[in-house]
Amino acid sequence: MHFRSSPVLIVLTALLIATISSEARQSDLMDTDLLNKTWDAHWIMHPSASTTDFGVFHFRRSFELDTIPDSFVIHVSGDTRYRLFINGKSVSKGPAVGDKHNWRFETVDIAEYLHEGKNIAAATVWNFGEHNAISHHSYRTAFLLQGNSENESIVNTNSSWFVKQNDGYSPIPVSYQTVAGYYAAPPGEKFVAEHYPHGWMETGYDVTEWETARTYQQGQPRGTNPYGNLYGWNLVPRNIPMMEEHKERILELRRTEGIAMNGGFLEGTEPLEVPADSRVVLLVDQTYIINAYPVLIVSGGRDAEIRLIYAEALREADNTKGNRNEIEGKEILGFHDSFILNGGQNRTLQPLWLRSYRYIQLEIETASDPLILHDMYGIFTGYPFEENARFASSDESLDDIWEAGWRTARLNAFESYWDCAYYEQLQYVGDTRIQALISLYVSGDDRLMRNAIEHFNDSRMPDGITMSRYPSHHPQYIPPYSLLWISMVHDYWMHRDDDEFVKQFLPGIRSVINWYEEYLDDELDLLGPMPWWNYVDAAQGFDRGTPPGSDDGNSIVISLQILYVLDYAAELAEAYGNYRDAGHYRELMERLQKSILKYGWNTERQLIADTPDQNDYSQQANILAVLTGVVPEDQQKNLMERILVEEDLVQATYYFRFYLFRAMRKAGLGNQYLDQLDPWYDALALGMTTFPEHPEPSRSDAHAWSSSPNYDFFATVAGIRPYSPGFSQVLIEPQPGALEWIQAAIPHPKGNISVDFSFDEDSVRGEINLPDGLTGRFTWNGREIEIGSGLNQIEMK
Repeated sequence: MHFRSSPVLIVLTALLIATISSEARQSDLMDTDLLNKTWDAHWIMHPSASTTDFGVFHFRRSFELDTIPDSFVIHVSGDTRYRLFINGKSVSKGPAVGDKHNWRFETVDIAEYLHEGKNIAAATVWNFGEHNAISHHSYRTAFLLQGNSENESIVNTNSSWFVKQNDGYSPIPVSYQTVAGYYAAPPGEKFVAEHYPHGWMETGYDVTEWETARTYQQGQPRGTNPYGNLYGWNLVPRNIPMMEEHKERILELRRTEGIAMNGGFLEGTEPLEVPADSRVVLLVDQTYIINAYPVLIVSGGRDAEIRLIYAEALREADNTKGNRNEIEGKEILGFHDSFILNGGQNRTLQPLWLRSYRYIQLEIETASDPLILHDMYGIFTGYPFEENARFASSDESLDDIWEAGWRTARLNAFESYWDCAYYEQLQYVGDTRIQALISLYVSGDDRLMRNAIEHFNDSRMPDGITMSRYPSHHPQYIPPYSLLWISMVHDYWMHRDDDEFVKQFLPGIRSVINWYEEYLDDELDLLGPMPWWNYVDAAQGFDRGTPPGSDDGNSIVISLQILYVLDYAAELAEAYGNYRDAGHYRELMERLQKSILKYGWNTERQLIADTPDQNDYSQQANILAVLTGVVPEDQQKNLMERILVEEDLVQATYYFRFYLFRAMRKAGLGNQYLDQLDPWYDALALGMTTFPEHPEPSRSDAHAWSSSPNYDFFATVAGIRPYSPGFSQVLIEPQPGALEWIQAAIPHPKGNISVDFSFDEDSVRGEINLPDGLTGRFTWNGREIEIGSGLNQIEMK
């Protein structure tokens, strides 16, 4: 990434602006009347199989066309998941995650895949039943396809479709012991090839032994049921692009048992033959963590079993991971897929759901028939974020942090943001706030952020707060995360000019704050004791990540968290003319500031305590005290300097360092940001290619909240931040520390913002380029000047 060859401005070669897709919007393809009425197409299902238990089903219909149309638009969905093929080509997969009240459907133009004469529409639909990922809601196993107009209605799902249950699939449950940690993603899969209907997507395939699909209810867009019923699947259009997919080779064969080392099969150039009646173990290494569908192409090997075991890292005998590049003396621990072969030629094996891995161990046991492994690779998949921002500096080691951070962010972005791809695949508010800001700065694509804000709003329970994670069929409540949802709405408001989107969340913001007010102690004006799980940071000294007093007393840390958010809520309320709410929020702020200072400030230690008894102290409490202004501005720098070195405080982990860095910036210590990156360098020194959930020992090696440097390189080091709501003006306040130069560029809804600075002691010189229509301010050492659209020359001391 080191690309400075001359002091010129960086020009981005590609820009993905705001909510504009490189593909045609699905809504542009759709007959909008379909959103306002019951569809002609029916949900279809197997006539006798369970619709709630584990099951994999193939649906198929042939149809004739005299000519190939210019356009052939269809709308498709499934429960729980589906992949649709037209004439053997994959054209759509989904549905994008939601819940039964917001069940997504995809819209796709399949004209380019059609032939004159006979065509085959085919779909694989699966429901993992009790083993479903916690993020996957389900009503019952079914499939739906609706043509956009009369011309396309020939493919509507109804009793003209055929269905076959594939008995060759079964789940392989994943336990805590299987992966040494909490697990919430889909199960492993066992696949018996003998039961697979090979050729079922081809025109000449015989379906006479298949069942006629049973029709269930008609497709029902949300809000169109004539009697106001809200059951089944309430259809809403997909609001995000389709996931990216591309082939990615597995790079290394690291060790073998029972066979000589020969990695040619990883390149597809030299098949590996496994003799009959043998057991072979192959350990392959992607060399970095990836989300992909692993693919094997094999021949022969009737009754052989191939087990694929997946892991982010190998483990020592004591279950520690050590350096992630080292394999000597280590074993693999992880969930697995199993394939039982039928002896066919050039068979392609691939699980239904993606896998997250660096290492895959193949354990192959053959029977009386030798097995030929022709090829093995992955099909990378993820949200199609583009790396449209650029950052470079005189410190090339920051390039490694950038690369690992962006990989971490990408791995944890699918149809929703994820906390960790290997273990949970759940969208938590705490992670998502950080991820969304990275998306805005690095990609410029705000669609997944909008989607997340809506998801959390949909999750609010009747008494006011949101779930901690959503979509999730297993409700969990972390009340501080409801507060951070308000912060997310404010973040979006500051970075996007989108009033209609933002103001719809004002009632939800009010309900969250009202919920918190119910737990204010009448005597102390502090929060506590609080119900549910009051997670703040998984730091040593916080039981279950919960600060003292939150469960069984009064918590100054939790009180500071609502104080932090009340300012955001008041700004939003004022912006949209809701002055009554704004006034109430500011009155509540004043009360909390007084009570927190009264009961939390310890004059001897000159710190904010975690509880009124002042026996516990943490970085987290004092970070929040700076961010909320409880500590006066003229004392903030001294306070932050002390909490950075006092080791008896509860220390912030990767996650809460996002807030530590904001507090440092607010206190005038932004130039020390780069000195605080030791945890990230430590991870790289351990051979990690992504950033972990926690400092060692860490369950997850690729955790979204740890990628915050990919935001702070721009917002803190380059100092590019919104100066006013909607990013209508920009503030550029570089805080380079010891760097000699930086170049940075980010996408903005109006174009590119780019900077090129050189630093010499206390002086700066360089250039700022702003897009047409954007102005702002440049700040350096307390001096501020106005900057305008186009090129701005900077030279200040």
